[in-house]
Amino acid sequence: MNSSNNVVTLAGRILMSVVFLLSGVMKLAAYSQVVGYAASKGLPMAGVAIAIAAAVEVLGGLAILAGFQTRVAAWVLFVYLIPVSLAFHNFWAMQGMAQQDNMIHFLKNFSIMGGLLVLAANGAGGASVDASRARKS
Repeated sequence: MNSSNNVVTLAGRILMSVVFLLSGVMKLAAYSQVVGYAASKGLPMAGVAIAIAAAVEVLGGLAILAGFQTRVAAWVLFVYLIPVSLAFHNFWAMQGMAQQDNMIHFLKNFSIMGGLLVLAANGAGGASVDASRARKS
């Protein structure tokens, strides 16, 4: 991979990590409200589930950002987004503006999942912890 590809891949990782990092931090910052919302959606053991979700988002976001165990982190976040999208953005069961808003969030998650598949297949690029570790081996 040439240096311009490394820079573009790094920029993509930075942009992709932001959504997970901010979402995870916001879950922690407004923990009781997020737990209440999750419980209203029927999520069992909402407090535990939201704590796990925040950990997955923050740790996965940091891994993508740093390019550390990128393929594994991308797969974990990909799988994580499946139930999240189905449970929290079920636009097909809604009407009006709620339907439109949740369809956008559902499709946004699908787009992010596409980017995660690209990372899972191709790795983090040269400007990453993964590449640095591979050069040392």
